[in-house]
Amino acid sequence: MRVMKRLLPLSLLVAATLAAQPAYDLLISGGRVIDPKNDIDQIMDVAIAGGKIARVAAGIPAAQAARVIDAKGLYVTPGLVDIHVHVYAGTGQRRAYTGDQSVYPDGFTFRSGVTTVVDAGTSGWRNFPDFKDRVITRARTRVLAMLNIVGGGMAGAVEQNKEDMDPDEAAKMAKANPDIVVGIKTAHFAGPEWIAVENAVKAATAANIPVMVDFGANRPERPIRELFLNKLRPGDIYTHAFSGNRKELGENGKLSEAMIEGRKRGIIFDVGHGGGSFRWRVAVQAIEQGFAPDSISTDLHTGSMNAGMKDMANVMSKILNLGIPLKDVVRMSTWAPAREIKRPELGHLTAGAAADVAVLRMDTGSYGFLDSPGARFSGTKLLVPELTVRDGRVVWDLNGRGAEDWKVAKERPRAN
Repeated sequence: MRVMKRLLPLSLLVAATLAAQPAYDLLISGGRVIDPKNDIDQIMDVAIAGGKIARVAAGIPAAQAARVIDAKGLYVTPGLVDIHVHVYAGTGQRRAYTGDQSVYPDGFTFRSGVTTVVDAGTSGWRNFPDFKDRVITRARTRVLAMLNIVGGGMAGAVEQNKEDMDPDEAAKMAKANPDIVVGIKTAHFAGPEWIAVENAVKAATAANIPVMVDFGANRPERPIRELFLNKLRPGDIYTHAFSGNRKELGENGKLSEAMIEGRKRGIIFDVGHGGGSFRWRVAVQAIEQGFAPDSISTDLHTGSMNAGMKDMANVMSKILNLGIPLKDVVRMSTWAPAREIKRPELGHLTAGAAADVAVLRMDTGSYGFLDSPGARFSGTKLLVPELTVRDGRVVWDLNGRGAEDWKVAKERPRAN
């Protein structure tokens, strides 16, 4: 009995200490939360604990969080999901996406509100292991991948090598890495044959993942109508939808019937802006005719980021200024691409999901936006990424919204 009496005060002390600890690590307070999966578009708070979304609700007390970020006047969305990038950097290979034309992801994702990217076919089954070790496992960004149907990936002339388009090996590598590989990519093929598309579909069917098509050269032997209605499967992705390179728009300015019929059949149409694949003359007329994209992506690489594309927020701003509501633009950049790559755990703020969050500011004024050829479109809205959270940690903070003023802040070790 004496032992119990001595232990009782200690147990009460422990209980009191636990009760005093904040329930949440981080609270993003007072922003307009847009979470299309959960049909949320209103002022709410987002609480984070243990790297996960803990609660989304109005009026969560600030005292319950160890750290509070004031998001009043800002938009709080799931971390952006960019399903078309090229990030196989560091190989030293000149003039190739499997080298100098790619960028390391962390330097270009968080500052744009992006927490997940999909490398779109830069590597094939032959060099994917090197890509995985060199970039994917070292990045703080969540890096997923589509394998190129060409074993050597986007390494220049090898992309035309029909002998290296091996669907069995591609499927084998995809199935060996289901946590990373989310699709099969075919790109840049210039021949008249259908071999690149057909082998990509074979590999993707075997691995139960989608195909993404960059349709390469415009060949009369390979019309997009045949691609959409007979070659691809429902759920496969046509990127560069507004390129105008493959007669997506007729000479009379009318959208190709093949695009409309393809969508009815279940083909996905992705922006894939890139350095040469987004034209105002196509995008404006397509959207005016009711053909908005299913998903927004950048086709990030050294050429596109230094030309018309800029970054994910810039591409989202372009679609926004073409009259698409913000809630839909957010859906096209979060939940829609997550579903397209069959990763339903991503792209939303459901309790228990990874705490990937983008906080965006909407500026209004007079802005100029460039397409791939360099033509200007004048808009009045600009999305600016203010803050990005990845797995519960602030990884981008444009204006120090998540920091204490230097006069009162205690010195902390700087995170690497």
